[in-house]
Amino acid sequence: MTTKERYKNIIDWFSENVPVAETELHYGDAFGLLVAVILSAQCTDKRVNMITPGLLHDFPTSEAMAATTPEVVFEYIRSISYPNNKAHHLVAMSKKLVSDFNGIVPDDVDKLQTLPGVGRKTANVVASVIFNKPAMAVDTHVFRISERLGLTTDSKNPLQTELELVNYIPAELIPKAHHWLILHGRYICTARNPKCNACGLTPWCRYFMKKK
Repeated sequence: MTTKERYKNIIDWFSENVPVAETELHYGDAFGLLVAVILSAQCTDKRVNMITPGLLHDFPTSEAMAATTPEVVFEYIRSISYPNNKAHHLVAMSKKLVSDFNGIVPDDVDKLQTLPGVGRKTANVVASVIFNKPAMAVDTHVFRISERLGLTTDSKNPLQTELELVNYIPAELIPKAHHWLILHGRYICTARNPKCNACGLTPWCRYFMKKK
């Protein structure tokens, strides 16, 4: 099986069996998603979704969050991972949005990465989810699943994985494919004890073939 054939089969399976694939983070607008994604680093979406309603109710815009302090934001997010760092990032990010982008979240991956607390993965999530850009965010799930399925070969880092994926996945499917891989990794192809008996991708999965 060629790599191109593997991609086609896997994409066809996802298209038929998972026609709707979206982020599990709750958000109302671009700023809300940006805040949620920053908070989600090394934290579950479930926990973030418990925190963001109160935080964004009191600080619904970049202008509002820029006008507060990290110490105040900390009290809202103290139950998540690395709350001190994230509180500082959220306030600094908001200030830069106001000063450099008129308070509006940019739709460009490079511009997004100029914001404090925003790395390539976060920028790609916002660009794909909000602006439907062909940006492939690679988190631990996408990195693991891509290697197991055989979509990548001995990928050394997230950027290498990203470049391989966008080379083979049609641009119009990349925003959805990002969620296909994340959700598959979160619920089926888990890091420990992957549920191969419940997986419809085993006919094309390199990990399953080796396991057999």
